[in-house]
Amino acid sequence: MNAQLSPTPDPFVQFKQAQKQAWVHFTALEALTVPQAPHLIHHAKVSAGDRVLDVACGTGVVSITAARFGAHVTGLDLTPELLEFARENARIAQVEVDFHEGDAEDLPFDDGSFDVVLSQFGHIFAPRPEVATAEMLRVLKPGGTIAFSTWPPEMHVGRTIALRSKYLPPPPGVPSPALWGDPNVVQERLGNRVKELVFHRARMDVPVLSVQHYRAHTERTAGPLIKLVEALSASDPAKLEQLRREAEALALEYIEDNLLRQDYLMTRATKL
Repeated sequence: MNAQLSPTPDPFVQFKQAQKQAWVHFTALEALTVPQAPHLIHHAKVSAGDRVLDVACGTGVVSITAARFGAHVTGLDLTPELLEFARENARIAQVEVDFHEGDAEDLPFDDGSFDVVLSQFGHIFAPRPEVATAEMLRVLKPGGTIAFSTWPPEMHVGRTIALRSKYLPPPPGVPSPALWGDPNVVQERLGNRVKELVFHRARMDVPVLSVQHYRAHTERTAGPLIKLVEALSASDPAKLEQLRREAEALALEYIEDNLLRQDYLMTRATKL
C-alpha cells in the first residue's frame, strides 16, 4: 500500500497565520496612529453618509474617526484580538462600526459595496499586493475613492523593514511592504483601473525617551519584529545583538529632542 502524502502547506496561508498572531500586540502602538487618521480621512475626502471600508483596521482608529465624521463604516482585520479592542473603542466613542474578521486578499463584500476604501499602514502587509489591490478595487464602486497611508522605502520605517528582512527574509514571492510607499510602484499596481492619482507626504513624530527605549518598545509591540526577536533569541543571540545595534544606529538618524521622525506617504485615486 502506498503511503498517502500530506498536502504541501500553502506558504501564503502560513505567512498570514504568522501575521495574524504577530500583530496581537499592536494595541500598544494604537495611540501613535490616532493623529494620522483624520489626515487620511481628509485626504480621501470622506463625507457624511459615505459607505466606507477600512481594510486592516486594527483597533479601529480610522474606522471610528470616519464614523465620527458621519460615514457608515465597515472595518476588517485579520486579527480577532484587535477587533475586540476595536469594538470596545467604538462603544466608548458611541459610534456604530460594522467590524469583520477577514483577509485583505479575500474581502467578504459584494462588488461596488463602498464609496470609499481606506487603509492606514495595514493592507501593505498582505503578501500578494496584486490580489489585495484587485479586492480593494472590486468592492469599491465606479467613481469611488481608494486611499491609503504607507511607508516610503527610503525613510525610517521603510529602512527598518529592509533591515529586519536582512535577518529574516520573507517567503519567496512576498515583496517588501515598504514598496507601497514608492509612488512609481503604487501607480503600477493601481494601473489603468484608476484616474486622478494623487500623492501627499506627511510626518509622524514618535516620542522616545532614548533610542534604547524605542528599540525595546518596538520589540514588544511590532508584529514582525516580535517573531524575529524570538527566533534569534533561541538560535543566534549574537546576531540578535547585531540587529539591535543596527536598529538603534538607524533610529538615531531620525531622533531629535526626544522625537523620532517617521515620514509616510498618502495616496488617493478614483476608480474608473
